[in-house]
Amino acid sequence: MAEFAAVVLAGGRARRLGGVDKVLLPVGGRTLLDRTLDAVAAADPLVVVGPPRTTARPVRWTAEDPPDGGPLAGLKAGLALLPAETRAVAVLAGDHPHLTPDTITRLLAALRATPEAAGAVLTDSDDRPQWLVGVWRSAALREAMPAEVRNRPLRAVLAPLAPLHVPAIESEASDVDTPEDLREARAANG
Repeated sequence: MAEFAAVVLAGGRARRLGGVDKVLLPVGGRTLLDRTLDAVAAADPLVVVGPPRTTARPVRWTAEDPPDGGPLAGLKAGLALLPAETRAVAVLAGDHPHLTPDTITRLLAALRATPEAAGAVLTDSDDRPQWLVGVWRSAALREAMPAEVRNRPLRAVLAPLAPLHVPAIESEASDVDTPEDLREARAANG
């Protein structure tokens, strides 16, 4: 069994990008989704929540329940596909152009070093937690998951778990929400 599983959320509507399927936008010759999946290539299983798409690596697909229920609904659907013995799970949005396996390794190391911690999340330069770049103890996530998840803020469920803060290196905490974000990601990747 792998050291960790991964749940990648890829079901958003990308309103600020005009409704395009943003995880399929290319950055540096690879889609945003494939770049995110590369960061968790060592995960088993690797679950993607959203409409099935072509990816460079095999994944297990699932959908939010209820449909369009938001990131918390997506996380709950992804957790449902993980084996009961899964101890740690990386939880990521599918639009992070600068994540690497080293990012995930640092998050896992922080979690291993603090057995009482429920999770470890990447923080930006202002020490703000990036709720969709973290590694969590699966049991803590399952226990914290409310029965009603539709359109509930992910932060409202994850913040009370008091995850460890792991500072981002350079732009690894960045995501793509706007045309400007996309331009910056592409410029950084030549």
